[in-house]
Amino acid sequence: MINCKKLHQFLMDYIDGNLSEDERAAFEAHVNLCPPCVRYMESYKDTIDAARKCCDDEAEKREKMPEGLVDAILASRKKSE
Repeated sequence: MINCKKLHQFLMDYIDGNLSEDERAAFEAHVNLCPPCVRYMESYKDTIDAARKCCDDEAEKREKMPEGLVDAILASRKKSE
């Protein structure tokens, strides 16, 4: 049986689909009866999504940054070290 305190131990594995059938059923049974855990799980998923979007945006910005600007920034950092 999963309770509120144990939920966080299983949350990432649940989201990634790495729980056994029995563990998943116990997890879902608890979540179906516990609105605070539903909110916690939703905020956890939102945090993961935000982090992924942030990283995706940064990668996109790096790809679009002019090479000369990158070189100038790196040269400036070397001078200050």
